[in-house]
Amino acid sequence: MADEKEMNIILFEKLEIVERIRREAERGGLEAVIAQLDIEQKAIERKLYQ
Repeated sequence: MADEKEMNIILFEKLEIVERIRREAERGGLEAVIAQLDIEQKAIERKLYQ
């Protein structure tokens, strides 16, 4: 189980992802959101496989 500091880091990273996706939705609509989701997915996969 993660301690409080690790949980805060995880939650902060998730919040950053949501903020980036929201920004793309406001700027460019569905296609921009899908492109941003692809970027986020690749970033997460890189972290998992380090």
